[in-house]
Amino acid sequence: MSDPTKRVAQWAAKYKTDRIKATLDDLRPDMLRRYQEAVAELYAMEIKTKETLNAQGVHTILYIPYLNYSRQLYKLSRKRNISGDSMKMAAQVLLEKWRLRGLDPDVLAAIRWEVFSIPAP
Repeated sequence: MSDPTKRVAQWAAKYKTDRIKATLDDLRPDMLRRYQEAVAELYAMEIKTKETLNAQGVHTILYIPYLNYSRQLYKLSRKRNISGDSMKMAAQVLLEKWRLRGLDPDVLAAIRWEVFSIPAP
């Protein structure tokens, strides 16, 4: 190990908070814009999921697990390296996971199709 005093001095020079703050200040407007867009998309997805659940006649007490399923599908759909048949299979795996947790597979399939436009594999 090199001299501990030298290592601490190098670390202190590398991590000057004013430099980090300046960098983050430069990045903040774009970060804020992307965050606002993501929250708006998530909100719209949840509203559409609730509309689908209402149309399916699901009791409101069961909305939470269905919304969790929908959030997982949303997260899956945001990945850029998965699409097509791979997306269909991954969505089916999520459907089976939540079916085994006691949710209605017909309602899950309705969410998959009506909210995310992902067909059955």
